[in-house]
Amino acid sequence: MDDNHLRIGHLSTFYHTSFILEGTNWLDDSGLDVKWKLFASGPDIIRAFSNHEIDIGYIGLPPVMIGIGNGIPLKCIAGGHVEGTVMIAKPSHSALVRSGIAEEVLREFEGEIIGGPPKGSIHDVIVRDIITRAELNVEVRNYPWADFVVEALADSEIQAGVGTPAMAVSAGRQCGARIILPPSSLWPNNPSYGIAIGEEMSLRSKQLEMFLTYHEQASNFIRDHPSDAAKIVAELTGTVDQQFVEDTYAISPKYCSALSIEFIEATMRFGDVLRKLGYLKCSLSIDDVFDQSYIRKVHPERPHYERAYPN
Repeated sequence: MDDNHLRIGHLSTFYHTSFILEGTNWLDDSGLDVKWKLFASGPDIIRAFSNHEIDIGYIGLPPVMIGIGNGIPLKCIAGGHVEGTVMIAKPSHSALVRSGIAEEVLREFEGEIIGGPPKGSIHDVIVRDIITRAELNVEVRNYPWADFVVEALADSEIQAGVGTPAMAVSAGRQCGARIILPPSSLWPNNPSYGIAIGEEMSLRSKQLEMFLTYHEQASNFIRDHPSDAAKIVAELTGTVDQQFVEDTYAISPKYCSALSIEFIEATMRFGDVLRKLGYLKCSLSIDDVFDQSYIRKVHPERPHYERAYPN
């Protein structure tokens, strides 16, 4: 295989840099030959890694940890975004929950159903952890695609949904749903996605560092020029308008490629939760999950996650 050929798995999450890199000529001009493949969820990307179908993946960290625990040789080599999980409900429920404290908000849904992405996804893990710790009688119903969560909420099959900012914007448009728990209330600094690689890719440091350079450039572009970035994403997908993407960016504007201390610590806190939920059967160390050598070369300066969102 050509060393400059990369197979990259990604999700339909508009704030991932995959859409910027796919919608511009940056990677083409670099000499990298990228084949993009869309997946429904993080667990689907893990299966693709297991089957040697992809080299790089845009993915939430809980699925990566579950994959490592199951013997799949993976490493997270860069960040991308933090605090990308929100909880939404129709206005009839939204009016009842004003505290912003996750356990108190979830208590409003005793005996009801919350919809979310597949088991093992970061959104699923976060909401199940809150329910378990608060000892609540709340059912979590998993769906293969975020669109199904929105449809279920609109049809009143579920009373709330948990997922990405894009899901929240979509639900707001379709059925007037509101965000009842913003990203920081659910799990502060949670690593909504990072860049993972399979074992074979670790031998291709030149290509990895080149890709990460453009991943950081795209992260900066989203953070500093959200309108321009949103236009690229809207034109590439053809399924949403520019304002939809801008609204998605604004819900949780914490974009960067760095592996900050907070990013890593928040990731490792998932270990205990994953074991309690039965998703992970062993303990993992930081070195089991992360290889920080590549991003330290590409992004040696301080992380940018907390930079203020431009007006």
